Formats: sequence, C-alpha cells, structure tokens
Amino acid sequence: MAQPDHLITTVSTKGQVILPKAIRQQRNWDAGTRLIVEETPEGVLLKRAPAFSSTEPSAVFGMLPFSGEPKSLEDMEAGVLAEARRHHDCN
Repeated sequence: MAQPDHLITTVSTKGQVILPKAIRQQRNWDAGTRLIVEETPEGVLLKRAPAFSSTEPSAVFGMLPFSGEPKSLEDMEAGVLAEARRHHDCN
C-alpha cells in the first residue's frame, strides 16, 4: 500500500471525519459505504461492514410454511428446470 507516511484530516463540529480521496479510492469506499469503527490499542480501525449480518442456518431453516410430502432432489431439479424454461420462453 504505497501512500504518504502521514495523512492529516480534521474532525468537524458534527464529529465527521473526511477520509483522504487516495484511501477511499484504494479501498473502493464510495459514498454510502458502511464502515465498522473499532477501538484498538494503536488507535481507531475502520473496516467495511458486511453487506449482510451473519446468520446461523438454524435461524432460517423452515421459515417458509409448507404442507405436503417433502420434495426429492430430483423433484426440486425438475422444478428449477421447468421454471428456467418457462422464463426463457417468456423472453
């Protein structure tokens, strides 16, 4: 990461800090990028926030109601293929 030794910015009266353009471009941090602010012994660390919060499988399995016999893998594959064909025929 080739950058000058020290980049200086100022905290505004609203507590806002402007990150230097070179750093924003290098990190691909566009306007609206969510960042995690972490206190460390060396200072403050900024990291891109994940797009989605982590989820445990047990928290989402069985979320959609279904009644009837369980579907086999073959049934599911046939359904996906039928929908793909239907979608292709509509275009």
